[in-house]
Amino acid sequence: MPAEKTLLSIIELGGYPNFAPMYEQLGYQVKVAQQMRKALKYVKNLQPTAIVAEFNYQPDFRERVSNLESLFATLQSLPDMPNIVVFYELPHQAAVQKLQQRYDVFQALSYPVNEAQLRACLSLTQ
Repeated sequence: MPAEKTLLSIIELGGYPNFAPMYEQLGYQVKVAQQMRKALKYVKNLQPTAIVAEFNYQPDFRERVSNLESLFATLQSLPDMPNIVVFYELPHQAAVQKLQQRYDVFQALSYPVNEAQLRACLSLTQ
């Protein structure tokens, strides 16, 4: 019997449609975190099948490009890498690409998020 599919939605800033009904339609049990610190605890405890997160550019840090580096570091300790989708603002595309060079484990969708593309990304887990 397959394990239950869980999706962790990390919504720190928001400003886009609530995709939870679509996630549930795809068969995911949805957990939402509004702070990265709480999301990291969920990752360790839930070991989600999929993660949807926002890319929040942080140019004032030397080693970090965004809010996601600590998430990717935590994910490396898991036995199975979840399917990861990252939402980003188009002006920050170069920074997202830089992050993808360091962590080639996620798919990126720019705002406004196309629901069909998001559905396709998340269907890869099935």
